Formats: sequence, C-alpha cells, structure tokens
Amino acid sequence: MKGARAPCYTKPMTKLLEQAIEEVKKLPEDEQDALAERLLVALDEQRWDELFAQPESEKFLEELANEIREDIKAGRAEPLDPDKM
Repeated sequence: MKGARAPCYTKPMTKLLEQAIEEVKKLPEDEQDALAERLLVALDEQRWDELFAQPESEKFLEELANEIREDIKAGRAEPLDPDKM
C-alpha cells in the first residue's frame, strides 16, 4: 500500500518521563551522559533481577556451580583469588 506506515511496537513514554527527558536536554552534554549511564545501569540491573527471579535460573546456576566445582577438583580451573586480580 502506498503511504502505509509500518506498525509501531513500542510503548509511548509516560508524561513524567517525557518531562524528565525535556529537562535533561537542557543540561550540558557531560551531565546528560552521566544521567544516561546511571539510567542504563539501573535498567540493566533490573533485567538481571528479573532474569534471576525466574524459577529456571536457580536450577541453571546450581548446575553451573557444580560444573565449576568439578573443574576445580579435576585441575581444569582454580578458584578466583581477588588479591591476584
């Protein structure tokens, strides 16, 4: 179809978020970047929290820990020593 628009699958921003972004646009670039970094870190932490909250995550992490213990016992790996990092 001529002039048809592709469907949009994103949610609209809330009015409060739009207001916050308009205020951030007024800041110097370095302050904008600092706020953006904090927001991205917070969103990433939220995604990890949601991932670890899933029931299958506990089983996966348990299996992973067991594999690591086996690797350490077999000499294929050694425990991390934070003082040597």
